[in-house]
Amino acid sequence: MGFARACSVALVGVDGVVVEVQADLEPGVAAFTLVGLPDKTLVESRDRVRAAVVNSGAAWPQKKLTVGLSPASVPKSGAGFDLAVAAAVLGAAEVVDPGAITDLVLIGELGLDGRVRPVRGILPAVLAAAEAGYRQVVVPQQCAAEAALVPDVSVLGVRSLRQLIAVLTDEPVPEDDPPDPPGRPDPMLAGLVLPGAGLGTGLAPGRCGQGDGDFPDLADVAGQHTARRALEVAAGGGHHLFLSGPPGAGKTMLAERLPWILPPLTRQDSVEVTAVHSVAGILPPGEPLVARPPYCAPHHSATMQSLVGGGNGIPRPGAVSLAHRGVLFLDEAAEFHGRALDALRQPLESGHVVIARAAGVVRLPARFLMVLAANPCPCGRHTQHGSACECPPSVVRRYQGRLSGPLLDRVDLRVEVEPVTRSDLLGQGGRGESTAVVADRVREARDRAAVRLADTPWRLNSEVPGQELRTRWRAGPGALAVAERDMERGLLSARGLDRVLRVAWTVADLRGRDRPEALDVGVALELRTGIARGATLVAGAGP
Repeated sequence: MGFARACSVALVGVDGVVVEVQADLEPGVAAFTLVGLPDKTLVESRDRVRAAVVNSGAAWPQKKLTVGLSPASVPKSGAGFDLAVAAAVLGAAEVVDPGAITDLVLIGELGLDGRVRPVRGILPAVLAAAEAGYRQVVVPQQCAAEAALVPDVSVLGVRSLRQLIAVLTDEPVPEDDPPDPPGRPDPMLAGLVLPGAGLGTGLAPGRCGQGDGDFPDLADVAGQHTARRALEVAAGGGHHLFLSGPPGAGKTMLAERLPWILPPLTRQDSVEVTAVHSVAGILPPGEPLVARPPYCAPHHSATMQSLVGGGNGIPRPGAVSLAHRGVLFLDEAAEFHGRALDALRQPLESGHVVIARAAGVVRLPARFLMVLAANPCPCGRHTQHGSACECPPSVVRRYQGRLSGPLLDRVDLRVEVEPVTRSDLLGQGGRGESTAVVADRVREARDRAAVRLADTPWRLNSEVPGQELRTRWRAGPGALAVAERDMERGLLSARGLDRVLRVAWTVADLRGRDRPEALDVGVALELRTGIARGATLVAGAGP
């Protein structure tokens, strides 16, 4: 009788659980039994592992073989357990030393020829292994760079089971197959892309290159000085933004440039975003760490499950998680289903989404900056001067009412985007500031906020509770007089007053002030209510 064990990781959302893979050989009729709550893909590993072992030059044990996955109560899915199952079987058959694989975490799919294929979710799996105290992991060679992002973990990347056997038995590592010709896509990378996920989903527009000219420039937006400043305030404090205006005014152009005025992700944020993208199967090949804020723009026909996450079996990340630490842009927001939009209310407040299904409960990160864009009416000409809107008033009210009050109450900035004038379009008024100039100002504002919030659990002005803003960080004397009058008149709710305070702090940070004054609060009120307060945003001078 032979017994051996190795370890792998089961992913539930972006959280991992270390699974002990035990192999037991007993005399009897040759059979292969796999237990421990495996899914269909994992059950099929019996045939993949057997063929891979034989084609790697090792003998398959002709005994009764039982492989158990412990803990048995945790659902296990995917082909990432193949490598651990093969190592445990070889250890039980004494082809390799059982003691050499006891504390080894192995993740990877096996082909019938013994090659190790990459799988999704390597980063969160290795993070879970490191948190459990494991310090040695074996992963597919194509995923070694992603696994190496986890500190204090020794990573071994292998391309075939033969290589792993040679390493474990202290034999010379065999030469691998010659690489594919240059320019030919690697078929082994196909396992990293989830079919139907949409390659490029969650990536900022124009990130294909690394040069300064490879991203959309804010200077290309003609006119729209108020909307540009609102975009800057949104980036400076992480405030949600609603752009309303006729078609062709530049709402989409503004939203696509927002990720590029946001500061680069910190190391911790990059790991969080990379983990979500790795599980979702949209991590770009050759780019193990996502360094820029992601950008996700789902179509208005998206279902509630595609927005917040879901699917059959274990729930998968939705658009709100793919946009974590980045921008979620909902173009034609009024065309989205009402239930799908209202499902965003919980992650907007908490920064995460909890999805309960029969297969389990998953908690996914979802702290994003939301940008809504909508036309004022079905024909889009309701607010244009000198043009006839063909929509009856009842149709306009019904169309605008598709965005619920509770959802809009969570949006700090609401801007009416006016049609572009001929002088602005022809550049007669001069070009606006570039993305680089605005990004520098946003970074300085965030640095000021970071110093102020250094010893708190909050990082951005949009995250600070209103109670703290009213007691710990007070505005200047008399700065809230107008906002308090608006609240008494019913123009502002209690949540609305808190959000005005948050925006006022961001405006003050962008202007280099120590605390908000009356002018800063006036700008915040104007951006939230759309009512002019004598604090018009001046182009080129900051908010």
